[in-house]
Order: sequence, then structure tokens, then C-alpha cells
Amino acid sequence: MTTHTAPLRLHVPEPTGRPGCSTDFSYLSTSPAGAVRRPPTDTPAADTADLATSLVRVLDDEGRAVGPWAPSVHPERLRRGLRAMMKTRIFDARMLMAQRKKKLSFYMQCLGEEAVAVAHAQALAEGDMCFPTYRQQGLLLSRDDVPMSELICQLMSNEGDPLKGRQLPVMYSYKRAGFFSISGNLATQVIQAVGWAMASAIKGDTKIASAWIGDGATAAADFHTALTFAHVYRAPVIINVVNNQWAISTFQSIAGGEGTTFAQRGVGVGIASLRVDGNDFLAVYAASRWAAERARTNHGPTLIEWETYRAGPHSTSDDPSKYRPADDWQRFPLGDPIARLKQHLIAIGEWTEEQHAAAHKELEAEVLAAEREAERHGTLLEGRAASAATIFEGVYHEMPEHLRRQRQQMGV
Repeated sequence: MTTHTAPLRLHVPEPTGRPGCSTDFSYLSTSPAGAVRRPPTDTPAADTADLATSLVRVLDDEGRAVGPWAPSVHPERLRRGLRAMMKTRIFDARMLMAQRKKKLSFYMQCLGEEAVAVAHAQALAEGDMCFPTYRQQGLLLSRDDVPMSELICQLMSNEGDPLKGRQLPVMYSYKRAGFFSISGNLATQVIQAVGWAMASAIKGDTKIASAWIGDGATAAADFHTALTFAHVYRAPVIINVVNNQWAISTFQSIAGGEGTTFAQRGVGVGIASLRVDGNDFLAVYAASRWAAERARTNHGPTLIEWETYRAGPHSTSDDPSKYRPADDWQRFPLGDPIARLKQHLIAIGEWTEEQHAAAHKELEAEVLAAEREAERHGTLLEGRAASAATIFEGVYHEMPEHLRRQRQQMGV
């Protein structure tokens, strides 16, 4: 008997906006501010399924902090957070300009995503280790013990580069600041973070790990392997999926975000999961504190999907006007993280427009001074890179004889 069926076909996801037309953001499921429940930190992973599809939000349209996730935070902490986000955005703008002047070879902004890293940093403890991607400079710029001039020296690959030219620009490494060396291979940092967290538990330590990955890289095998190990061993780790809607040039649906959420992947493998408004500083801080407490009290890992938007190009090598509408960021439903926290602080009487303008001017001067200090060690344009002799240093505790001979042969 012959049956007639339609030919098989594949589904290829398409973005909801292309150059020349406006993006339809109706795909972005949101929840009213304050509407999502806040469970105890010892809640079983399976009982967080609803939190993986709803959206944790604290700040409403008037800048008020509402609902069970609204944290009790001193205004001074919020002012520090606002200044750190402003500094990060100003730093990005200056470094983008420096790259255009050929003072550094490459740069990656976190424009529009500043709250995700800055607020998360405030929720961690000294000694915790972050395993970031190349878009979490806010983790470092929110600290006082990491000089901006050092970061710029690394970007310029000059004589003052603390990594001696061994890493691509923006791939920082600061053990003392809990900032693990950035990997250019996507997704590897997540499984490294899980391993580090497992080691911390094996040693009986109290330090936790925090891993970062973008929506596009969740399609990599290392991400799924990391989820398995984190679940099986209840590793004290936070897995941060920054869903900024776009990988290098592909919409988040290509990585599996269509019709589901990235947070649901965590629930599916037995990991407590949250989906959070990543442009809401208070929501980011509250969710990060919840996940950190869960990890530190031996209740296991948490996966958090941060909904945000990559406002700028993927990198200085990218032109987003080729694949998405130019006005997407202005129309993104979750707004600007800096503007939203500023609005909240003004609403509670802890900030003014005059203070904001003064802070912006002060931070611009601070970033400019750091750039000038870094340029004293040279820029890429001048070719004043670290000496070739440094390739032999910091590799072995005691340099082997064959490397001594090679260094002598180089004449350095």
C-alpha cells in the first residue's frame, strides 16, 4: 500500500528583525516587576521550573523596588554600583576610540550589559573565583585593587602588560581579584569553573566559583558536560548564561533559544535555575546573592539566564548593521541598566541629575588619566611590546638548561 506524505524538512530559526526593519520583541517573555516568587535557597532544583520561564524583576517603570526579590541594600552600595557601571561604559568608549586610532589591535565592549557583571561582583565574597568571557570587564572595573592602567597596558600589549603579551587584548587574568584567565575557546571556562568548585569542596574550603557564557556558546559540548558534572557532584558554582540576544552574528534562537529558555536547560539536568532581568541592577544583585548562598551552604549549583542586549558590535571586527536593525537597543523592552538604576536612586532621594553629571565628568577624567599612564609604556602603534626574553619567564619555577641555551642563542 502506498502512502503519500509531505517531504521532510528542517526548521531553520530566523531572527525577528533584519536590517531595514524593526525587531519584533514579542518573543521576549517578561513578567511584571515584583510578580515572581522568591523561594528559599534550599529549594529542590525541580521546584524552580517556573522560575526558568518567568522573569525575575525588581525595578518597575517608575524606578521603585518592588516584590519579594527586592534586596535590602544600603544606598551607598547602589551608588558604587552606578558609578562602576558608568566607569565601565566610559572605559569601553575610550578603548574603542583607542582601537580606531590603532593603539590596540582589538576590543570588545559590554555596552548595555554593565549591570550583569557589576551587580554580580557585589554579591560574591573575597576568594571566590570568576571564570569570565571577554565581556565581563565590569567584574574588574568594579574593584579598587585592579588599576585601570594595567588593563589598558594589557590591551595595548606594551611594556607594562602584566601578561607580557601572552594573551589577546581583553583576555585579562587576575588571580588576586578572583578573575580566572579568559579563554579564547568558547565554553571551556564553564567546565573549568565546575572543576575549580569541585576542588574547593574537596579541600573543605568555603569559596565558590562563578562561570560565564554567552547564549551562542551554550551550543558547545563543554557547556553540557559542565552541567552534568555540576549536577552530579552538586558543585558550589553559579553558571551565568548571558543572553544578550546575539552571538557573533546569529540570533539566540540558532543556539536553541526559540520556544524555550536557556534557564530551562539547567532544570532539565537537575540544576536550580533562574531567568532574570539582566538590565535590572537590583534583580541581578538579589539573584546573585540567592545563588551564592545556595552554593555556599551546600545546596548545589544554580544556572542563571540573564536577559540583556548587546548594544554594540560583537567586537571591533564586527559590523552589526549587516545582520540586525540599527535601532534595536533603543527599542529593547528591558531598557538601559544605567538609566534604570539612576532613576531608582533619584526616586529614593539618594542621587540627583547634578550628581550624575559630576560623576560622569569625574569618571571620564579618571579613565583618561589611566589611558595616559598606560601610554607611557607604549602603544601598539609604537611597537613597544614586551621583550622577547619574557617568553622564557614564568613558565618553570627553575628554568631548564635547554631554555637557558635557547635564550642565549636569541641574544636576549
